[in-house]
Amino acid sequence: MATNYATLDDIAALWRPLTPAEADRASALLPVVSSSLRYEAKKRGKDLDAMVTADEDLAAVAKSVTVDVVARTLMTSTDQEPMQQVSQAAMGYSVSGTFLVPGGGLFIKNSELARLGLTVQRVTVLEPYGGDPLV
Repeated sequence: MATNYATLDDIAALWRPLTPAEADRASALLPVVSSSLRYEAKKRGKDLDAMVTADEDLAAVAKSVTVDVVARTLMTSTDQEPMQQVSQAAMGYSVSGTFLVPGGGLFIKNSELARLGLTVQRVTVLEPYGGDPLV
């Protein structure tokens, strides 16, 4: 089994100290998040473990991204759907809100994948008059 990109001590140092219940949950999340990052890299034809081993700066970024994903998941409520934005009205009796993670669960942002060098931008030009497209 591959190693995790962060530890419980890293979470406490980079985010905040954890309660015992959070520490138990974070212990279970660390391998899942690390495997998810590895899988995202594999989908893009990259070996994240080799990249992290070769570049200590990327190892620090992988640690930071892992901590961010674990912290965001720990902040997500487990007994109700968490709201990211809520608005209320008075006399018209209106309440609306936006859920943080519709359906719950762990997610990795595109910006976090970009920090790891796992997103690629492509530039494509289409010939408007039917010629071969330039790539």
